[in-house]
Amino acid sequence: MRNKNIDDLSARKGWLFPFILITSLFFFWGFVHNIDPILIAHLRKTFQLTILQSSLVDSAVFIAYFLMAIPAGIIMKKYGYRSGIIIGLLFFACGAFLFVPAANTHTYGFFLGALFIIACGLAILETAANPYAIVLGPAETAAFRLNLAQSFNGLAAFIAPLVGRWLILTDTDKTDAAISALSGDALAVFIQTETNSVKLPFVVLGIIILIMAIIFYYTPLPDIKEESTTENSSFLYALQHPQLAWAVFAQFFYVGAQVCVGSFFLVFAATSAGLTDKEAATYTAFYGAAFMIGRFAGTFFMKYIEPVKLLAIYAIINILLSLVAIYGKGMITIYSLIGIAFFMSIMFPTIFALGIKGLGNATKPASSLIIMSIVGGALLPPILGIISDKTGSIQNGYFIPFICFIVVLLFALKMRTIKKEVLQ
Repeated sequence: MRNKNIDDLSARKGWLFPFILITSLFFFWGFVHNIDPILIAHLRKTFQLTILQSSLVDSAVFIAYFLMAIPAGIIMKKYGYRSGIIIGLLFFACGAFLFVPAANTHTYGFFLGALFIIACGLAILETAANPYAIVLGPAETAAFRLNLAQSFNGLAAFIAPLVGRWLILTDTDKTDAAISALSGDALAVFIQTETNSVKLPFVVLGIIILIMAIIFYYTPLPDIKEESTTENSSFLYALQHPQLAWAVFAQFFYVGAQVCVGSFFLVFAATSAGLTDKEAATYTAFYGAAFMIGRFAGTFFMKYIEPVKLLAIYAIINILLSLVAIYGKGMITIYSLIGIAFFMSIMFPTIFALGIKGLGNATKPASSLIIMSIVGGALLPPILGIISDKTGSIQNGYFIPFICFIVVLLFALKMRTIKKEVLQ
């Protein structure tokens, strides 16, 4: 049952400015997730990592989502969405500043730790902002509104690779063999130069996030809380809803697919099409642009096509594009990944919105459970890395997203069999 305060807020149209402010958060966490491919390629070369070892960047980020999702839900339940957002922003800023000592110590593990702290903040932000975007406005346009907010996540997917290309990737043209041949002072200088390049973008990001925390602290926002704390707001009660249980399952595989496809884009491009890191970074921006355009296009299409039907269509297309990425040669594989970005753009917000639709007081724990399922982004990329390292081809690793998109299709088909009143 909807909170009366939310209904009053919607009736007064007082949700618009809070929605705009919340939407800005989607851009910031999108920026972090979409600079990860640059970091993976950069740190892989700097520390001469295998694909499996470099996949730990994603593991550090998405394990934090798994560990923090329930604490984030508890924070939201006790203190409300607004307080949770401020706490999440402070974690975010702290992790960004930790990139400075990570670079100074030349330690890969320190970078992973800094990313983990950032991701703890992102988990809290996503647990708050996704349902906030849904409840801030009329219920009948919830999926549309969340896709609109997530479109700015897509904008970040375009901008982040360009920032990484110019500020993180250096002009070194050393091959892996040349780097392996370095020793002593030459190797130390190389590592110092490469790690120093990450300091500026993350320090600037940390400062911006601190400013955002201050804005949220001083800006009066409707702090939406449920009036009841009965068993109807428990995690177990939430999981009794079939749409949520399926959403948790589907989101695990969808996020795994998104992370696998996007995070290894630069490595994939170098292997399958022979591109340099900087050339590949440019195509990563095109990948991000396709994701962004896909979000806006999907938001438009949802005015005319039922969200669950559009999700099924997009899943089928991505299954076919995954096969092109696996078996194709040259630039066609790069274009197939860019196509995948376009068609997977609506999947996360649509699965999320369908999963928590109609849960009332169980919305917050349901949100936490779906955020926990993001751990797929931590567990599936290492499997891609193992397959790639064992077979000697990263293209073979892309069987993982192929399987993931099949699961998303099954979710969409299942949702069409659930009671009509749940989805409409």
